[in-house]
Amino acid sequence: MVIDTSESKPLAIAIGRRKEATAIVQIYNVGANEKSAILINNCLAEVFLQFNAAYLNALNLGLLLLNLDDSYKIVIKTRGGGLTGQTGAIQLGLARALCKIDPNNRATLKSAGLLTRDSRKVERKKYGLKKARKASQYSKR
Repeated sequence: MVIDTSESKPLAIAIGRRKEATAIVQIYNVGANEKSAILINNCLAEVFLQFNAAYLNALNLGLLLLNLDDSYKIVIKTRGGGLTGQTGAIQLGLARALCKIDPNNRATLKSAGLLTRDSRKVERKKYGLKKARKASQYSKR
């Protein structure tokens, strides 16, 4: 399913990041003969997120809180990281885009924690250790 967005201008564009993943979220108005849809990398959201209920719930949380689940068509380009990081990036980008559309949405999304950037990253491996903090067993004698 491909949505033609060439002639219409997006209502809002926002970027979300999580771990190594980045997502660019574009929100469009639903046309007269169109249904609302969420496309991730030109794929339906359910297919891209492998029908995982936790990922789909996280994706739709911002829309459900604002009762906007059937109001927009959303086109997302994401890359880097895995599905968990990409879902977190999409969630943040979508919340930021919804705030651009209507600043009154900010209080609801902020109280739900959707506008907070999760800055945790994988800790780097240290020299002389097996992983970031795992060392070989200490032997006294």
